[in-house]
Amino acid sequence: MNRLVVLSLGQGNLYEGFPVVTAYIGEADNLYRMKFSASLPPAPKIPELYHKWKSIYSAFYHRPFLRVGVETIDDSDDSDDTFEIEEAYITNISEVEIQDLCEQLYNCLNLWLNSAEFRKIEQQLRTHFKPSEEIRFIVETNDNLLRRLPWHLWSFFDDYPLAEVALSASEYQQPHRFPKIQKAKIRILAIFGNSQEIDISQDRFFLEKLSTGAEIKFLVEPKLDEVNNQLWQHDWDILFFAGHSCYGQEKGSLQLNQNNLVTLDQLKYGLKQAISRGLRLAIFNSCDGLGLAQQLQELHIPQVIVMRESVPNIVAQEFLKHFLAEFSQGKSLYIAVRSARERLQGLEGEYPCATWLPVICQNPAEPPMVWDRSCETEGVYQVDSLVTVSETKQRFHDYKSHIFSRKRKQNLLERHHFVIAAKHHLLTLLLVSMLVATSIMGVRYLGILQPWELHSYDYLMHLRSANEKPDPRLLIVTIDEADIQDQIHKQMNMRWSLSDQALSQLLQKLDQYQPATIGIDIYRDFPIDPKYPELGDRLQQDKRIFAVCKVSAPDDGAPLGVPPPSTVSRERISFSDSLADADGILRRQLLQLTPPLESPCAAEYALGFQLAQHYLNAQYIKWDINQENNLQIGKTVFPRLQSHTSGYQRVDASGYQILLNYRSLPSPLKIAQKISLKQILNDEIIPELLYKSVKNRIVLIGVTASSSPDDWETPYTAYAPDQEKQIPGVFLQAQMVSHILSAVLDGRPQIWWWSRGFEALWVWSWSFFGGMISSGIPEPLYIGLAIVIALFTLFSICFGIFTQAGWIPFVPSTLALISCAVVLKILAPTHVSNSKKRWNSRI
Repeated sequence: MNRLVVLSLGQGNLYEGFPVVTAYIGEADNLYRMKFSASLPPAPKIPELYHKWKSIYSAFYHRPFLRVGVETIDDSDDSDDTFEIEEAYITNISEVEIQDLCEQLYNCLNLWLNSAEFRKIEQQLRTHFKPSEEIRFIVETNDNLLRRLPWHLWSFFDDYPLAEVALSASEYQQPHRFPKIQKAKIRILAIFGNSQEIDISQDRFFLEKLSTGAEIKFLVEPKLDEVNNQLWQHDWDILFFAGHSCYGQEKGSLQLNQNNLVTLDQLKYGLKQAISRGLRLAIFNSCDGLGLAQQLQELHIPQVIVMRESVPNIVAQEFLKHFLAEFSQGKSLYIAVRSARERLQGLEGEYPCATWLPVICQNPAEPPMVWDRSCETEGVYQVDSLVTVSETKQRFHDYKSHIFSRKRKQNLLERHHFVIAAKHHLLTLLLVSMLVATSIMGVRYLGILQPWELHSYDYLMHLRSANEKPDPRLLIVTIDEADIQDQIHKQMNMRWSLSDQALSQLLQKLDQYQPATIGIDIYRDFPIDPKYPELGDRLQQDKRIFAVCKVSAPDDGAPLGVPPPSTVSRERISFSDSLADADGILRRQLLQLTPPLESPCAAEYALGFQLAQHYLNAQYIKWDINQENNLQIGKTVFPRLQSHTSGYQRVDASGYQILLNYRSLPSPLKIAQKISLKQILNDEIIPELLYKSVKNRIVLIGVTASSSPDDWETPYTAYAPDQEKQIPGVFLQAQMVSHILSAVLDGRPQIWWWSRGFEALWVWSWSFFGGMISSGIPEPLYIGLAIVIALFTLFSICFGIFTQAGWIPFVPSTLALISCAVVLKILAPTHVSNSKKRWNSRI
């Protein structure tokens, strides 16, 4: 099939870009079936590279080898059409310089055409075209510089071997035509102009080889009136010129003989007459022919083949030889030009850029044409010896109509019925899969699936490889039953689990080893023992020490709350409140909240956030709320948990909550190095080792004794040994601090999720896949096996993404896949499969 693309660049230029670029896609019998729009960015480097390439290219070749005019036309006023050869570019010219500029121009052109702004059109082209299709790619522009660019270097043409580029003016129309006259052969008017310093005898030789299939009139160095008379008096199909030509002052010129240099304006009326009488193709096998093509396009000639730049003699001869050989054998004009152009690559060792020169200039209002070879062998008169592709297709269709048998027609009818049934079934599959997916997403939105999704989240968390190490920035000082008994044995005045004397001694010893910050995860809502005034002074003055209180939460069964220590300044008071889900498992981390006015604890920030931020402040890393209203620490953004976030649906998302990405360890208790209170107070650890354990670390002090329960369940609880089903709160605080520090300092990923729209698309795709399984497999046993394989694949994808911290819908997708398969198995019509069997039996 012959396909057509018209790329209209619209208004703009390479320096300012092209704001509206339109691509029309059509076929031989329907020029504009589709239309797409995009844009192209500015590319000022392309004109610069082309200027350099043009200058060096022109200087590289010498006049005796070129088909340029012997007279020069002053074109200094038109910098867009022609370019002066700057003196800096013509010294020490070598093929290496040309090849280097070619490479730069190739890269720059592809970078421009593969830009994000233009990608929509490229993707549509690649979607609608196959590499096996013949494609006429027409670039519609009046910009002279754009017409000179080697568009065929775009990587698109490497992937489509039957595509060839052509140029078109921005305005065009079908030419006026006289009634056609029957001709036995193709008629060619071949004009051979001034041949001084070049050899055009080979051009005549190649044309004469067509004499059996074409009637050729040769004019050798004719005068202007001879050419004009031939254009007026006879019906020509092809106009051919070989010799010297040039381009200047927006006019193309031909050197008909050694004395006459004529412009096409001097042949305007004769050319219009020839086009009206059937002239469809002009070939100018001479230099710098874009100006000639532009003038002929203004006369609405169907096709012109020219050379973009100055052309070496041997290159012009080789192109003509290969083009005529391909075109006269029935190949389309575009395929013949591409084949002949690419065969010039063998000459590029001596003549760089030979493949850049030939180009088609097309009138898009005129259909493509082929060489009708029937007139060569049958000797019959044709209405028009150059027929269009649409006419050829019609003849072939008529021929097929005569040879098709009744049985073949019946098979085509049955195939038509099968296609209709298949389309109906596809529509049913689309509707059912969308209904199933929509229903499941609706049920999910109501929160009905949340328990299942949270359990699957815990299982994925458990399956992760325990390949991380304890956080080296943390140290946990634990207070267990042995530590409490040790304080009692020393007759310390016990108040809850940690006496003032023990705390004072602990802080004094820790201070010797220079910790970065200290977090006391123990409620101290009582006055300090007067015997230890130094403890009050230290808590008040040491800005590294943070203490906790509990915000009153009537809805959570804690209406009173716990007040903070009176000696710690307000900015170093943090809340210790944590958020457990309905099943008692802590998966979320609360960073900030607004306490009720009646709460004895007025802290707004969590202990873990305060400790992490104090640690990061020492490294000049600050936090802020960005434009998306998300917390940002340094360059790291912590996405806020919303009431509908992945598996969480209709959850209370008040305050600033994030998903807690537990450190992947053999046990959550191994989050950091831990030392007991007794070991520090009794000097049971070598000072050098204790110094390494404390210096520049965040020290968390908390109770792990069973007599003072502060235990929490984690996503690992269901799969943990009995002694680790619950973990003390101080270890959870360590997980939260480590989560923030690792994300900011180590780039450790946070738990992320998709938008609701993308999640819905994901669920629908698995619903559709389940329907395809059900409708495509007849046996229930095999359907079940296919569903099991699909579920395993789904789980593998979800787990693979979860290892990269992504939480995507698994439970809704599972339900959608199974539900759609069941529903479609119930609704699936049997006549589709029966029609398929009948059709297969006739193949």
